[in-house]
Amino acid sequence: MRTLWLQTRSFPPSVRMLMANQFAINLAFYMLMPYLASHLAGGLGLAAWAVGLVLGVRNFTQQGMFLIGGTIADRFGYKSPIMAGCLLRTVGFCLLGWVDSLPALIAASAATGFAGALFNPAVRAYLAAEAGGRRVDAFATFNVYYQAGMLLGPLVGLALLAADFRLVCTVAAAIFAVLNVMQWRALPARRGDSGPSAPDGVLAQWRTVVANRPFLLFALAMIGSYVLTFQVYLAFPLAATNAFGSRGTWATSGLFVVSAAVAVAGQLRLTGWAKRRWTPAQALVRGLAAMGLAFLPLALTSSGTTGAVLVALVLAVTLLAVGSAVVYPFEMDTVVTLSDNRLVATHYGLYNTVSGLGITLGNLATGALWDFAVRHGALWLTWWALAATGLACSAAVAALARTGRLTPHTPAHLVPA
Repeated sequence: MRTLWLQTRSFPPSVRMLMANQFAINLAFYMLMPYLASHLAGGLGLAAWAVGLVLGVRNFTQQGMFLIGGTIADRFGYKSPIMAGCLLRTVGFCLLGWVDSLPALIAASAATGFAGALFNPAVRAYLAAEAGGRRVDAFATFNVYYQAGMLLGPLVGLALLAADFRLVCTVAAAIFAVLNVMQWRALPARRGDSGPSAPDGVLAQWRTVVANRPFLLFALAMIGSYVLTFQVYLAFPLAATNAFGSRGTWATSGLFVVSAAVAVAGQLRLTGWAKRRWTPAQALVRGLAAMGLAFLPLALTSSGTTGAVLVALVLAVTLLAVGSAVVYPFEMDTVVTLSDNRLVATHYGLYNTVSGLGITLGNLATGALWDFAVRHGALWLTWWALAATGLACSAAVAALARTGRLTPHTPAHLVPA
């Protein structure tokens, strides 16, 4: 904790504000979202298709609108979309707790999703700009606050849920309202460096980013890492339920806590260790390989005893979290490097959109493979496929590094005369 405090204090006030901002955002979000489906189905009595629609709208409006949010941040500055996103979350969370009609719930869900699309690219671009040459350290510290919010949010939400779901929503909305006031007063306005030949319109802005071939190749190569990270919510819970039956929910909760705790406790040490020994490309390649290898304990114990499966799950979650912690700060730094510090928020927006689509397709494939494996008594097949995904992702990034595509090459038309 002392190391985290000293590291945080070493950054400018604006960076510290962004870190506190992300902690509070995740705290409020995870206070509410894990319990929303139960409220919609049990509290409001909505049909399963309606629950799926409300949740799907939130995911679509966030993942599908990241590019819009990043574009707005590069055109109008980073502070405005951050504040607008927090305001939208305030309204959306209030509505989720106090309305009961399907159209109103869909509108509230869309507001909370678009809010994330507004502030996520802006926060990361702002952090990168303010951290300067310390981007890797800044993103590592940022991830500690990010994971801490994820870790504490469900616990706070569960305590408030004992009173009423509307109290959960009200407190979560209040957190975002307080954040807005704090940012209005304490967060300086900041614009990104769009370079001497910044595009004049939105379409030109998008064409500039899409024409950045090394960036697009990196975004595509990293899709597998997001698919693997999401298995904490998909394949691991399925495995826990398969092994422990009704007690699988408790096992899943424990795995989620382990994943977040590893990141909170180990992020700064892992980043410092990797920086001393590896280049950024080596850290990415080896971290991704570790994420793939995380699934091997499950592949080797898929038909074992419940005790063996539990040990394998804990090992898998721990190694996946370690690999993710190694990758994250270097990944975020590489996006900025490949953007050549131009239209950084738009690059982050497109990057998040690509990874979001990859998660959706990856989840469909993983779910279909799991069903096939269960029918044929071959659960090992799912775990080997996920391990291969991580290793393929690692190999793809290694190939990009080997061919020089992780080093920015400024196009001639962007070089000032």
